[in-house]
Amino acid sequence: MSDNKNPYSDIFQKEFLPHADALKTFAFHLAYNEDDANDLVQETFMKAHRFIDRYIAGTNAKAWLFKILKNAYINQYRKRSKQPTKVDFEDFISYHDTDEDGGATGYLDLREEIFENMMGDEVTTAINVLPVDFRTVILLCDIEGFKYEEIAKIIDIPIGTVRSRLFRARNMLKENLKGYASELGYKNVRGLKEEE
Repeated sequence: MSDNKNPYSDIFQKEFLPHADALKTFAFHLAYNEDDANDLVQETFMKAHRFIDRYIAGTNAKAWLFKILKNAYINQYRKRSKQPTKVDFEDFISYHDTDEDGGATGYLDLREEIFENMMGDEVTTAINVLPVDFRTVILLCDIEGFKYEEIAKIIDIPIGTVRSRLFRARNMLKENLKGYASELGYKNVRGLKEEE
């Protein structure tokens, strides 16, 4: 009964699902928690499925999905900021019951998987300590390769603000990574005149 096939099924499979890994990376950098990142990605795909009739096939599915994820993150953040802080007793107990080597393996394994052969821990840490507005533009532009216009649409800000935040974020990263670059033997030669 192929006549009854959902016309949106191919769009979902071919245009949306290939971006699952990129969405998870972005979600993890926003939420800093694997479970929350997975929830965000799941919510993104549920909303994409629900509103797939609003998507124009063949356009920029990645940007559309990232915008949905960003909005889901903002909604989740607002909801949590209105609730008192919760501590999961089981997580607390299991954290204290683990040995020194096994305490943070889930977090480290995820980071290794996401950034395998991409960047060192120092760079990942430097990105993660940026304020969320600056971290978001760095991730969207320099990691995911979105154009300024696409970033402006994803996070609902003017393109000039994208450029400004990206400039400031890159300068913050440069400052945060100065010591690391020096250890690797890199020197800042910008602005220095050549001596003859």
